[in-house]
Amino acid sequence: MKKIALTLSFACLSLTVMAQNKVTLHADEGKHIISRHIYGHFAEHLGRCIYDGFYVGENNAKIPNKNGVRLDVVAALKKLKIPNLRWPGGCFADTYHWKDGIGAKAKRPKIVNTWWGGVTEDNSFGTHDFLNMCELLGTEPYLAGNVGSGTVQDLTEWVQYVNFEKNSPMSNLRQQNGRDKPWNVRYWGVGNEAWGCGGNMKPDYYANIYRQYSTFMNPKVGNEKIFRIASGASDNDYNWTETLMKNIPGNMMEGLAMHHYSVLSWGEGKKGSATQFTDQEYFKTMQQALLMDELIEKHSAVMDKYDPEKKIALIVDEWGGWYNVEPGTNPGFLYQQNTMRDAVLAGATLNIFHKHCERVRMANLAQAINVLQAVILTKGDKVLLTPTYHVLEMYNVHQDATMLPVTVKSDDFTLDKDKLPAVSVSASRDKAGKIHVSLVNIDPTKPQEISVDLKGLKATGVTGRILTSANVRDHNTFENLTKVKPVAFSGAKLNGDNLTVSLPPVSVVVVEL
Repeated sequence: MKKIALTLSFACLSLTVMAQNKVTLHADEGKHIISRHIYGHFAEHLGRCIYDGFYVGENNAKIPNKNGVRLDVVAALKKLKIPNLRWPGGCFADTYHWKDGIGAKAKRPKIVNTWWGGVTEDNSFGTHDFLNMCELLGTEPYLAGNVGSGTVQDLTEWVQYVNFEKNSPMSNLRQQNGRDKPWNVRYWGVGNEAWGCGGNMKPDYYANIYRQYSTFMNPKVGNEKIFRIASGASDNDYNWTETLMKNIPGNMMEGLAMHHYSVLSWGEGKKGSATQFTDQEYFKTMQQALLMDELIEKHSAVMDKYDPEKKIALIVDEWGGWYNVEPGTNPGFLYQQNTMRDAVLAGATLNIFHKHCERVRMANLAQAINVLQAVILTKGDKVLLTPTYHVLEMYNVHQDATMLPVTVKSDDFTLDKDKLPAVSVSASRDKAGKIHVSLVNIDPTKPQEISVDLKGLKATGVTGRILTSANVRDHNTFENLTKVKPVAFSGAKLNGDNLTVSLPPVSVVVVEL
């Protein structure tokens, strides 16, 4: 990728062509924290996410590992500062029986992964492996419990196994399996997609089932209760959210999930190519991505009726782009490439999460390695960092910072008679007092000149980084690992309390004031 030099003449030309991009930064109105957990990830037993992604086996002499977990993956994810990792699914969660994945590996029963490719797994990666890996990563585990085909006893015993210190049947079993101290897992999903692969339940039925499970999942982790997350709505199913909020007491639920993918069509083979997409497919994908704002607003409005103090978090624990698998790969493995389209999709979505951080306090990109909008792809002993990886690394300066409201007036990105706002912006102030502004231009052909009113904020300098490429379809390959990567950004200029930012087409920028 060639570096972009923005000259004064280019900037002046942009001002005359695109003078409508105006942003006001309300630095004195920040009061809500952007939870680091918005930057969570997802690792399902799906395709090559766990096996050959995170885990290559203890006896692998070719790929450096610790207890079978790839050390190159650990290093990359630690640089992202991932705050939590959701496991074992997804749809797989409601077929997974955790006791099959503990004890001597040679004695563990095999399982057929009926959801994803019909492959047989040997259960060599189980509870100890995952939770020890989370310690290695420095991240909090988020365990998704089996409600669809499990029992209340199964899930409550799992809680006991991983969280009780001693003198209980399950903690004694854990100690027999080599782990003395508990892992103290705080985040627990009570089933997954109960409306679909988690049991095809109706919302009132699931609400009652949830109440039953939640009743017996009440031990504390240290001085805090465990954080129970109800299986939430798909996309715009506001009735699901209404039914659960109305029928589940607030003291029995800490979080309510919601899933939304940027997908062209759910029809088999109709999701479009990950790399060879048309202009129309690109526009529709971004339309679906920006729909996240409306979905969060409307689900939040329903939640506000029953929880005006916003004690219950909205957890967007599956989001991202979903396309056809790469040619020649197992259709059940959901392996896809990752382009600049996915970079701007990620940047715009995170800006939306920041905006709604008072209610949205956790999210999980689907998925971490080799599946859907992955941040890492693996091939033998090689790892590839995707454009999405780089966006999340650039954006991690917002983790646990104070969200600063922004007012955005954007030019349009137009295609035929349709239009979307071209520019997406969010801002925050970290604990050291530094202000970070994230800006995205989703227009694949037009640069955007943005005037940011700092409203009297005294900034003494500005630095930044940019992720962009010549074509929205550009991506990294194992033959060219760094075609798309962040570089220093010189297109931001301070003039008193005004900041001018020149964004090239299809770009993501983070500046520090």
